[in-house]
Amino acid sequence: MENAAWYVLPNEADIETPSLIFYVDRIKENIRLLINMIDDKSRLRPHVKTHKCIEVTQLLLHAGIKKFKCATIAEAEMLGLSGADDVLLAYQPVGANILRFIKLIKQFPNTNFSCLVDDFKVAAQLAEQASAEDCIIQIYIDLNVGMNRTGVLVNEATALFKQLSKLKNLSMIGLHAYDGHIHDSEMRVRKEKSKPIIEILKNLSKELEEIGGRKLNIVAGGTPTFPIYAKETDFDCSPGTFVLWDKGYQDAYSEQPFLPAALVISRVISQPAKELICLDLGYKAVASEKPLLNRVFFLNAPELHVESQSEEHLVLSDTKSHSYKIGTVLYGLPYHICPTVALYEKAVILDADGNIQYWDIIARKRKITI
Repeated sequence: MENAAWYVLPNEADIETPSLIFYVDRIKENIRLLINMIDDKSRLRPHVKTHKCIEVTQLLLHAGIKKFKCATIAEAEMLGLSGADDVLLAYQPVGANILRFIKLIKQFPNTNFSCLVDDFKVAAQLAEQASAEDCIIQIYIDLNVGMNRTGVLVNEATALFKQLSKLKNLSMIGLHAYDGHIHDSEMRVRKEKSKPIIEILKNLSKELEEIGGRKLNIVAGGTPTFPIYAKETDFDCSPGTFVLWDKGYQDAYSEQPFLPAALVISRVISQPAKELICLDLGYKAVASEKPLLNRVFFLNAPELHVESQSEEHLVLSDTKSHSYKIGTVLYGLPYHICPTVALYEKAVILDADGNIQYWDIIARKRKITI
C-alpha cells in the first residue's frame, strides 16, 4: 500500500458498497485554498448544500469562517447545531415554512439568521408572524440578475425596498444575487458576464442606502464566479462545491485549485457478458441528472465506458481484455457532488489511526427537529 494512489483505502475490504467517502485532509486543504483566494475571510459565506454535515461545518468554523448560506430549514438547523455565527437561508419562506423559520430563530439565539424576500405579500406575512411571535426577522432582497429562477427584477427592486421599509418586525440588511446562469468554462467569458452584474449591485446598493440611511450587505455569486467577486468586489462570496469538489467543476474551472475530497466506491457484482461488468452504483447512489456518460468517472478504471444505469445497477463495458472480477472495488469521482452527497445517510472517513468512522449527512433530511 506504500505506493497506492491517494484515494485507495487501506481497509477497503471492510467498507460496504456503495459508500460515500470523505477525505478529511483534502477537505482541510480545500478550506485553506479558499481562504487564500480572498483578501478577508470574513467575506466568505460558503453554501453548505454541498456537504450538509456538522463535522465539515466545524472544520470551516475552526478555520475562522463564521458566516454561511443554505437552501433548506434543515440545513439552517444543522448550522445552528454546529454553532455557526451567521446563517442566510437563501430561500424565501412561504406558507408553513414561515413559522418553521421563526421557530429556528428562537431555538438558536446565539446564531444570527436571515432569509430572502422577493415578494411584498410574502414579506407582509413574515412581518405579521414575526409580530405575533415577538421577534425581528432579518431579510435580504433577492435579485433576479439573469438566472430567472427566483428574485425580483432589478428595475423593480427600489419599489420593493420602499414597501418593505414600511413593515414592522422586519430588518432589511442587504441584497442577494445568485448568478448560476454564468457557468462558462472560460474565465474571460465569466468575467465579461459578471461585470454588468457587479455594476448593477454597486449602483443599486448605493441608491437604496441613500433611501434607507444604512449600509447594506451584498451576497453574490457561487462557485464559478467566486474568483471574480473575491478579487474585484467587497461582496460576501458564497462558493459551495469547493469543499468537496467534483469532476464537473474540475473539468470546467481549471483555474480553481481545489482537490477532489469525496468519492463514491462500488464493487463489481456481476459479469453479464465477456465485455461487460455491473457495479452496485445505480442512480440511487450517484447523481443522475446529467447525461449517462457524465455521472461518474472511475479514477482506477478511466477506460471503462458506461452502457446503462438503473436504480441499483451501473453497467460498464471494456472492449479490451480486462481483469475486473466480481468483488473488484472501483473509486468513482461524481460529476455533481452536491446531490450525490444527499443520497447518503452517512459519509465514511478514516481517523488518524486509519479506523473507519462515520459522519452523518444530517441535513439531507427535509426536517431534523424543526
